[in-house]
Amino acid sequence: MKTPFTLLLLLLITLTGVESCAQKEVPFKPKVVYQSKALLITQLSPNTYEHTSYKQTDEFGYVPCNGLLVKDGTEVIVLDTPTNTKSAEALIKWVTKKLHCTIKAVVPTHFHDDCLGGLEAFHQKGIPSYAYYKTMALAKEARLTTPQNSFSDTITLPVGQEKVMVTFFGEGHTKDNVVGYFPKEHILFGGCLIKALEASKGYLGDANTADWSATVAQVKKAYPEATLIVPGHGDYGDRQLLDYTITLFQPQ
Repeated sequence: MKTPFTLLLLLLITLTGVESCAQKEVPFKPKVVYQSKALLITQLSPNTYEHTSYKQTDEFGYVPCNGLLVKDGTEVIVLDTPTNTKSAEALIKWVTKKLHCTIKAVVPTHFHDDCLGGLEAFHQKGIPSYAYYKTMALAKEARLTTPQNSFSDTITLPVGQEKVMVTFFGEGHTKDNVVGYFPKEHILFGGCLIKALEASKGYLGDANTADWSATVAQVKKAYPEATLIVPGHGDYGDRQLLDYTITLFQPQ
């Protein structure tokens, strides 16, 4: 027969278990938070947002192009601009008016216009831009808007009380492709270095296909805790995107 003390102890254990279950974190469900013909913004986690704009190409048709917003407190860092000034202006307005945040920096992840086509809109708002030093040289050579500040190999940018790391691991899609990582939420923005599942090899005009797989293998090794991967084009996913890209470009 259980004593009153035993019954009380069992009740406390049960209530503690119920409270513990109630406090378990519910996985975040991504949701669209803004949509127009020119721009789509999808919240991926409590503090990251994928922005998707569009580019008309001769070879691949009307192509969706992804970038990432990283937020902490009232500060935001943007990885890749939308493809044109109009879409970039819409993104900046949304961040300031809807998120009530200040954009502290914008970082194009390589020199193609799907990464920096809207850069001028950020400069006009006084938002500083940072890029790998090869990106600056290649953008200037291509007569595109050139980022303002360069870095060699890696840069860590503060956002609120957190940080975003942008790093060059090697050549692949281009000679200058970098990736961005947000440690707080284990989110990796791979840009055009990383392919969505079932994607083709895409545009290879500036690519180093011989090194591509090895470069992505370095990215995979550097961020073992990355759980959500955002490619430059196509659907975000998990670490399978890294493995798929490595296999896609594996030397025969």
